[in-house]
Amino acid sequence: MARSPRVSTPRRTSPRYKSTSPEPGPIRRWLKAALFAAAVALPLAVLHKAAVPISPPPRSFDQLLAVGDSPEIDRARSEGEGFDPEDEQIRLESVLKEAAMEDKTVILTTLNEAWASPNSVLDIFIESFRIGEGTRNLLDHLVMVALDKKAYDRCISVHPYCFSLVTEGVDFSGEKVFMTDGYLKMMWRRIDFLRVVLEMGYNFIFTDTDIMWFRNPMPHFYPDGDFQIACDHFLGNNELDLANEPNGGFNYVKSNNRTIEFYKFWHLSRDYHPGLHDQDVLNIIKHDPFTKDLGIQMRFLRTDYFGGICEPSKDFNEVCTMHANCCIGLSSKIHDLGVMLDDWRRFMSMPPSVKKSRQHQWRVPQSCSPP
Repeated sequence: MARSPRVSTPRRTSPRYKSTSPEPGPIRRWLKAALFAAAVALPLAVLHKAAVPISPPPRSFDQLLAVGDSPEIDRARSEGEGFDPEDEQIRLESVLKEAAMEDKTVILTTLNEAWASPNSVLDIFIESFRIGEGTRNLLDHLVMVALDKKAYDRCISVHPYCFSLVTEGVDFSGEKVFMTDGYLKMMWRRIDFLRVVLEMGYNFIFTDTDIMWFRNPMPHFYPDGDFQIACDHFLGNNELDLANEPNGGFNYVKSNNRTIEFYKFWHLSRDYHPGLHDQDVLNIIKHDPFTKDLGIQMRFLRTDYFGGICEPSKDFNEVCTMHANCCIGLSSKIHDLGVMLDDWRRFMSMPPSVKKSRQHQWRVPQSCSPP
């Protein structure tokens, strides 16, 4: 995800969201909880003379998720045959279960046709796992979420765990330029889907496809963190400091009541901050009293280990991931991601004594132009 311009907190009050603390799983429980929250919130809004719009209930599972994982299913869809939403959920559960680690953690990424086509971002992404230090086996736990049919077709040709996430009436196939309407819809679609994954009881490491995986990041996650996120700039004093500037392109989230409620709140908040994408809204709601009341343990990951073009990791001996953030335009990303791969290969070919000297530096940005 490209870095957005710094956004000051709007004066409009964030939505007051009533926590229902459901157990991960059934959509019906969330629907009941949402109706209860609306019933409580509306009288309060009247008493305070503040007109707060009531958010619509979540879409049913068949509206949210659509899987095309066989010729029979594709044929049936084209002929207008109906599908049981529970069957759709079973198919998502199946791919998550197949890819999950022992603790029910999966690695997730999303891609569309533009990023999945041959010689585009997807090929570079997969290659980073193959040449990284101890990362090849992590491909066994990666689920690629395709946002259009061509991306899905390419996915199943190169990877065993693919899931088709279709949005009715929206075409996500082309390049979505930063902050355009299509880009915003795609980002918020992702937040909604990740909430579903949490409700199904799975932890996840979400990674943008324009992130290079050079080492296993898991040893650098905090054991007590519910929601851990990479940064464009690590500005704070420590991993708890809200002054850090998060980037939604890489995060590790545990499935529990706190994170489920937080993702619902995050997605709901877009209606109160129109025109902003998920990352800017996160920068607002991380300060919200509701987030504090949830008790969610939020941690910001250091750029020493989780770097990017905005703020590169300084030491090749420590870096885990590098992100083509602060970079707008698919061709620019592809070029600089290729340079990152070459820089890593050069480093890995050096004698141990040269590696320890810590003299190696990234040659990016080149095509990318950070603000």
